[in-house]
Amino acid sequence: MTALLDIEAAQAGDKAAFARLHTRWHPVVHAVLLARLPVEDAEDLVQEVFVTAWLRLGELTDRNAFGGWVCAIARHRAVDHWRARRPTEPLTVDPAAPPASDRGVHDVLAAVQALPEAYRETLLLRLVAGYTGPEISERTGLTEGSVRVNLTRGMALLRERIGEHR
Repeated sequence: MTALLDIEAAQAGDKAAFARLHTRWHPVVHAVLLARLPVEDAEDLVQEVFVTAWLRLGELTDRNAFGGWVCAIARHRAVDHWRARRPTEPLTVDPAAPPASDRGVHDVLAAVQALPEAYRETLLLRLVAGYTGPEISERTGLTEGSVRVNLTRGMALLRERIGEHR
């Protein structure tokens, strides 16, 4: 209920209310971007997504759909980011780039990013942001059943892929 009041207040121009929305939705937007982009790019684009959301907040007609709406902005921003890159740049994470202490994390992230798109966001929302299935459902607009299936199948594929690399 508080989130709906914050959305309404933010639509009326209340920057503090929008800051609360930013705090609440930042992990979700980060996970959506992380499912599609290298870590450095995802971190940089989170703020761009929220600037776009602030500028377009008047277009949101159903306040209950804020989560899905801001996730859609993030997805579109990730696509725009890839389109803006030169065609010669690779579209995959370079796991050799991180420091030795982060290689395992980057290897897992690269494995998640190689999964079918349907599983990436839910897995990252669970593994990175720490959300439960119902919280993922609430924030993405997916049904709890879809989230459960995506997490189960995605984890199975991830375990399989990580096991192949050992």
